[in-house]
Amino acid sequence: MSLAELKQAAKDLGMPSFTGGQIASWLYRNHVSSIDEMTNISKANRTRLSEHYEIGNMPPVESQCSKDGTIKYLFPTASGQLVETVMIPDGERATLCVSSQVGCKMNCLFCQTGKQGFEGQLTAADILNQIYALPERDLLTNIVFMGQGEPMDNLDNVLRATEILTADYAYAWSPRRITVSSVGIKSKLRRFLDESECHVAISLHSPIHEQRLALMPAERAMPITEIVSLLRQYDFSHQRRLSFEYIVFGGLNDTPLHAREMVRLLRGLDCRVNLIRFHQIPGVDLKGASDERMEALRDHLTSHGIFTTIRASRGQDIQAACGLLTTAAKERDAANNC
Repeated sequence: MSLAELKQAAKDLGMPSFTGGQIASWLYRNHVSSIDEMTNISKANRTRLSEHYEIGNMPPVESQCSKDGTIKYLFPTASGQLVETVMIPDGERATLCVSSQVGCKMNCLFCQTGKQGFEGQLTAADILNQIYALPERDLLTNIVFMGQGEPMDNLDNVLRATEILTADYAYAWSPRRITVSSVGIKSKLRRFLDESECHVAISLHSPIHEQRLALMPAERAMPITEIVSLLRQYDFSHQRRLSFEYIVFGGLNDTPLHAREMVRLLRGLDCRVNLIRFHQIPGVDLKGASDERMEALRDHLTSHGIFTTIRASRGQDIQAACGLLTTAAKERDAANNC
């Protein structure tokens, strides 16, 4: 709940509206796990609150730790489903990759979540619980909406969650610590850019229409050229960052032609490109590119003024790397173990 909603909830139960501010502080700054811990609220009012509300704090039901320190968590949702979240420590930084849906509608060829199909939207509470109930919560420096699902396909709840994360009365994070990714749903992307100051990352994967369409069915309704035209209407020359995610497939999108087409597509746009290694998923006849091809792409883009990095691959041994998240197998295992 937002501060206004918490104040209204308090008033509806016959409490002064300032009680809503006290609740917000207990929730978002102290991260209490029960209403009874809100000790500056009278016992009678705490009892009344407990009769109508719950914190919604649901710890992960399972975790896996990679040899590189990455931890993958399986979180329950209020509707009884499961979703994966990945915590990536890196020196003084700790990034949390959160999910916004159970499964995904986009069905990108290279993504395990897309093979799962779409199974439901996460509420803002489900999204925030991945942070609220994370054992390493206090170590986090960054959050990326790059887990399961397409954030723009659940925009109301994503915006609600990022509002809580950045509001002074709640987590008070800078929006520059949060990145929201998208395949580029045009109308939703425009709304996100207008209503949020968080960083944005666009899944590119090929600058060529026919090839991107084969990789990403969403290209049919929202061509990357139209997405880039929209992005050119916004200013990314200051603190807000625009990035393009590019999974590199050997012999497919790693050629000099692709490098030239990316330069043509992105020329003059304040952005960066993140080159990502492909991780094999079952039933998909794609392979990762060689280091030499990835470095050649990086060097060509950089030489033409496009800041480009090769992203370090993390958590591959526990199926936590880019494109590998899915809860379908976990849900089957859970059912079999009941």
